[in-house]
Amino acid sequence: MNARHYTYRVIWSEEDKEYVGLCAEFPGLSWLAGTMEGALKGIARVVTSVVKDMEKSGEVVPEPISARRYSGKFQVRTTPERHRLLALQAAEAGVSINRLVNDRLAG
Repeated sequence: MNARHYTYRVIWSEEDKEYVGLCAEFPGLSWLAGTMEGALKGIARVVTSVVKDMEKSGEVVPEPISARRYSGKFQVRTTPERHRLLALQAAEAGVSINRLVNDRLAG
């Protein structure tokens, strides 16, 4: 699995006063750095290492969100682009799309 195909994001952490590198497919991983570039490079290295370890131990490696195919349906019709965005947001929150949408509808 090519770790470069995963979905990465860099955000500023006011609490840490550093940038945080994140990967949607691995919501438990992060990397702090003083620059955006450093945070992105750091999280990419961590994900690469974790994927290699998972492959060595025979674990199932998550499929990149970018490689998944979406129908655009989940009880409610939406566009494939919105479906992908909801999938990304749900992955980052560590919940299912149904849970994410249900929570938003309830709120």
